[in-house]
Formats: sequence, C-alpha cells, structure tokens
Amino acid sequence: MTISGSSVVIFALFGVLVAALVLAAIYMLYDRVAGMIERFWLRSPVRGGLGVLRNRFHRIDDSSEGESDDLDESTAALISMLKVASIVVDESDGVVRANPAAYTLGIVGDDVIVNGRVLEAIHEVRRRGGRAHLDLTTDTPDRFATARPEGSSTVVDRNGTRVSRPNWLKVTVGRLNGRSVVVLIDDVSDAIRFAQTRDSFIANVSEQLLAPSKELELLADALERDDLDLAQVRAKARQVRRSSRYMSHMVADLLLLIKAQEPVVPSPVNRLSVRAQLDWVCDQLHEESQRLGVPLVVACDEGLEINADAEQIRAALRKLVENALTYSPRGASVSLTAALSRERRDVVIRVIDRGSGIAKAEQPRVFERFYRGSSQNDNTREGIGLGLAIVKHVALTHHGTVSLWSASGQGCTFSMVLPLAQE
Repeated sequence: MTISGSSVVIFALFGVLVAALVLAAIYMLYDRVAGMIERFWLRSPVRGGLGVLRNRFHRIDDSSEGESDDLDESTAALISMLKVASIVVDESDGVVRANPAAYTLGIVGDDVIVNGRVLEAIHEVRRRGGRAHLDLTTDTPDRFATARPEGSSTVVDRNGTRVSRPNWLKVTVGRLNGRSVVVLIDDVSDAIRFAQTRDSFIANVSEQLLAPSKELELLADALERDDLDLAQVRAKARQVRRSSRYMSHMVADLLLLIKAQEPVVPSPVNRLSVRAQLDWVCDQLHEESQRLGVPLVVACDEGLEINADAEQIRAALRKLVENALTYSPRGASVSLTAALSRERRDVVIRVIDRGSGIAKAEQPRVFERFYRGSSQNDNTREGIGLGLAIVKHVALTHHGTVSLWSASGQGCTFSMVLPLAQE
C-alpha cells in the first residue's frame, strides 16, 4: 500500500469517528431536552386549541359520513334524564327526537314544530346563538283528548282530566351544536291552576264565612246598647238567620265534595232508577220553579238504572237544575232528559236551559272549585263556586263523565254520562 492510499484510509476512519461523535452528542442532547419539550407541549394552550380543532374536524367528517339526525350517546342520555319535555330539531326544522308530552301539549305534530312562536325562537337561536325563553298557552290537540260527547266544548273525563283546558308552558330554546337546537318544555299548568283555585277561594269563601260573624257581632252590639226597638231586633235576627242558613249550606257542600272522592262500587244495594232521581229533584225544586216562572220538563227513557249513591246523584242533579233555573229568563223552561248512549252502555242525563249561556273564555274553568263566572245575577251572587265542582266529582266517582255545551245567547247543556247498572 502506498503512502497516499494509507492517508485516504486514515482520513476515512477519522471522518467516521467524527460522525459517530456528532450523532452521540445529538442523541444525548435530544434525550435531555425531549422531556422538557414534552412537558411544555402537554401544558401548552396551542396544543389544546389544535386538539379542539382536530376533534371538531373529526366530528364534522363523521357526521357527514353518518346520519346527521343522530345525537351522541352522552347528549341523548342527558336529555332523557331531564324532567321537562324535550325536543331536538335539526337544521331543516325537522324533529329528530321528542318527548311524547311535546305532542299532547300542542308543540309538535307529525314530526314538525306546529307552534309558530316556538319555531320563530328556534330560527332566532340558530342565527344568533344564546337562549330564548317563552311563556306559552296551548290547547291539547283533539286526537289526544278523550272522545267528547257530540257537540260538547268542555269535558271532564273518567280520569278527571278536562280535555279542553289550556296548558301553561315555560319554554327554553338553546343550540346543541352548529346543526341541532333543543327545546325544553316545562308544564306549569298545575301550579297556575292551584293559584287560581287559591285566589278564588280567598275571594269567594272567605267573604261568605266572615259575613255571618260580622252580622252576629253587629246584633250583639245593638242588643248591648239597648237602642233598638223590637222590629229592628227582629230584622237583624232574620239577617243573622239567613247568613247562618247560607253558611250551613256552604259547609254541607264542602262535606259533600269531600265525600265525593271515593269511587262507587256497583252492587245490588246501590241500584237506582234514573227516572226516580229526576222526579225527586223536580219535586224538591217545584216551588223555586214556580217562584222564578221557569217550568221544569222531564223526559226519560223507561227502565234506565244506574249503580250510584243516591245522595250524591241527587245533589249533583239538583245543582245542575238550580243553576239552570237561576240563569233562565222568566217564561223559559228547563229540560231534564235521560236516554241510552249510542253504544247502549251508558245513560246520558242532560239538563238544558235557555239562558244567556257561558262565555267561551270561561268554559274551561266552570268545573273548578270556588270558580264563579262573571255573569252573576241577584239569585247567584252569594254563591261560592262549588256547585259544578260537586257535579264533576260525583260524575267521576260514579265512573262517568260530565260535559258542557254553551253558546252566547243560546243557553247551556250539561251532560252526565253514567254507566248502566251492572247485572
């Protein structure tokens, strides 16, 4: 080997050694710095932002490949746990998911939003984000309501639900993501009806309960002063007697209302003739009918019998006839009819008057306890609003229904549908 050849070999070996040293230095440097870089990267907000963007792009890609209507499992589980009714709407306003209550409350129909205000709120939230809050009053659609007697506008069914009553709702609309909107519906109807009943009780009952005690106090003061003659004492005594009699009547109504809560069990002992109950009511109210100049007319199919508590049935029918008499003009008549239903399984008892009728806005509340309509007269101004509530509960405890038809200037028709007596 020549000197020049040996020099080349030595230079090559030296180059390899230098390269190995450089690689070793780089490896040692990386090993020392890599841990610091990894810790910085894990804590870096840049990495977090990139991760969010990556996940969002992945979701967009996944949603474009799969069905856009489906919700992720965690969102669906969360919605299913909510106590309020919920609706999920897609970008084309189609209903993806809906609680059954959303249909019965009149918000959703045929898988679309049918309430205009809710639909407007959905569009607004989709455009601007945030949330929208609405207070709505809706009606239960007829197809979800108990079948109504022909021509009836207000019904109390066998479960105690008045199908034409309004629903008071608090609605919240918010965006789930860029494509879906959620609608939450809180039905606060029970709370509002309770408040209405409470207010009616305070306005009607408290006044009537206080009146006799005030009159007794005035009479006692007058007797103590001894500044009344005998005629004045007798006049005040009559006033006290009238108020006391009225209070006794009111207490009797309250007790009857409490009693009419337990369902009546059919038995041979409580088998009643319908015609006999109608005749009894007419006999009891004959003098009142003559005094008001409103005759009573009875028409009843033969042989109709029901299983019933006689006291409750008579009280309910009497309440209906008393109302009909007091709201009828002199010279008009009040009709009491009883006939088989079309299915021949029930007895339909109707009380029909020719009075001024009940305003449509008031009809959903007429069966509520302590509610009194605006069209009071001299014969009804001292009532407390328990008559029709008693009728309702008597019908329900006898496994029946009660309904109202009324139109302005055309009077009222109250119908009680009770099951025929069982053999």
